[in-house]
Amino acid sequence: MSPTMMEDIVNRRTAVAVIGLGYVGLPIAVAFAKRVRVIGFDVNTGKISKYQKGMDVTGEIGDEAVRSSGVEFTSEAERLEEARFFIVAVPTPVQSGNVPDLQYVEGASRIVGKRLSRGSYIVFESTVYPGVTEDICIPILEAESGLRCGEDFKVGYSPERINPGDPVHRIDNIVKIVSGIDDEALEVIAGVYGLVIDAGVHRASSIKVAEAAKVIENAQRDINIAFMNELSMLFHQMGIDTKDVLEAAGTKWNFLHFSPGLVGGHCIGIDPYYLTYKAEDTGYRSRIILAGRHINDGMGSYIAQQIIKALVKQKIDLNHARIGLLGLAYKENCPDIRNTKVTDIISELQEYGIQPIIADSQVDPEEAYAEYGLRLSELSDMKDLNLLIVAVPHDEYARMSFSDIDRMFGKEQPKVLVDIKGAYSKAEFENEGYYYWRL
Repeated sequence: MSPTMMEDIVNRRTAVAVIGLGYVGLPIAVAFAKRVRVIGFDVNTGKISKYQKGMDVTGEIGDEAVRSSGVEFTSEAERLEEARFFIVAVPTPVQSGNVPDLQYVEGASRIVGKRLSRGSYIVFESTVYPGVTEDICIPILEAESGLRCGEDFKVGYSPERINPGDPVHRIDNIVKIVSGIDDEALEVIAGVYGLVIDAGVHRASSIKVAEAAKVIENAQRDINIAFMNELSMLFHQMGIDTKDVLEAAGTKWNFLHFSPGLVGGHCIGIDPYYLTYKAEDTGYRSRIILAGRHINDGMGSYIAQQIIKALVKQKIDLNHARIGLLGLAYKENCPDIRNTKVTDIISELQEYGIQPIIADSQVDPEEAYAEYGLRLSELSDMKDLNLLIVAVPHDEYARMSFSDIDRMFGKEQPKVLVDIKGAYSKAEFENEGYYYWRL
């Protein structure tokens, strides 16, 4: 079945279907639509309606790219019968207790399985622990379709590697890992992705290898940031500025450049748990990975405690403190609030009866309220502050001058700036009488 698949796709005799049109699926669908016919499917009818109107709800590629893409957006599962190459890019979050939640990838497998025809290819992009594709997804596909994997249809795994909010590292210029159930599947899948990936593909030796490669990419970054966060807490105890230490250490050629900060989002803060879950399933108890997760999951609470200490040191009444907070998204220049750790700071402050004024120009106010019950304010509402927390320094916040920030504070009173990621000049604010704190 392999010789004709590429021809059928390139000549538009069959379609590529992308299932799940979020931060990962939408860019994939739009990229493929430049070369082939694409059916973009999502169960969220509201999202599909906005895409059909040319609105990019993810903020990843822009309205114009969606409007001019040619992707056939639909929430009708029957339309998937028009495709023979399927890409599954649905979320894989964790449940309470940090247990992998596979309901979306299982649901997508059922939807696709019901529409499978002989000669089809299904590629999973969702982050999973090694074994999910073969042990969970394939049996569902076989049960729903009545077909046999390897004989009637082929399966592969190609982990997503895009970086939301990053204008430099995009789908076309990041090497794509591909894998297949057999050599034939591997070559066809590599060929199809080669249509849109300028950076080329890396053929993994097996599906499990590709699955494992994805989870360790984010686990590695998580552990390195956890080390920086632990150093930050240590250096604060010693009265040493962490950023100054890292700048000095960074002059050595082989020093790894990581910084302390909040670790949230749908990847780095979640993916390591997929690996540790599978490790425990095999009888191995992770030590380093879970230690890193423990540190990073506790940073929001730690920062909130430092804020309370700063208010007390400056003799600011907690009951009447007016606190502003800039940035709710999980990272800079991104509207995504999934698993943002800024909410940990807010929750801890609320325990002290403090309700900060929250602003984030990147985030949809309706989504913030629906997801977390938080009401967003405008930047202009930041007035007469006692303390400002710059949690997520989007470019527009990072560009603010001293006077821009100073105007947010009240006159003739202590002023505290909590610049979590060190976006501003510590010396400038301290010279102007501010109490300045950063990780």
